Amino acid sequence: MSFSGLGFGEMVLIFAVLLLLFGAKRLPELASGMGRGIRDFKRALNGLDDASIQASQTQTPLQAPQTQPAPAPVQAAQPAPVETQQQG
Repeated sequence: MSFSGLGFGEMVLIFAVLLLLFGAKRLPELASGMGRGIRDFKRALNGLDDASIQASQTQTPLQAPQTQPAPAPVQAAQPAPVETQQQG
C-alpha cells in the first residue's frame, strides 16, 4: 500500500481523528487485529491454512545440539596371579 498521495499533515489528521473516535486504549487492539487480518489474508492467497502450517512445523523438528557420548568407565587392571615355584 502506498501513501504517496498523503502528506505528513494529512496522516497526522487521520491519526487524530482515529484517536478521538476509538480512544488511546483501543488503538493498539485495532492495529494488532488489522495486522492479524492482513497476515491471514496473505496466507489464504498463498493457499496455506493453519493445518498445513502446523503439519510443516511438525515435519521439521528442531535438532538437538550434538553432544559427545559419555566415556566408558575405565576398569582398573587386576594384577596377574603370581605363581609360586615349589622347590623340590
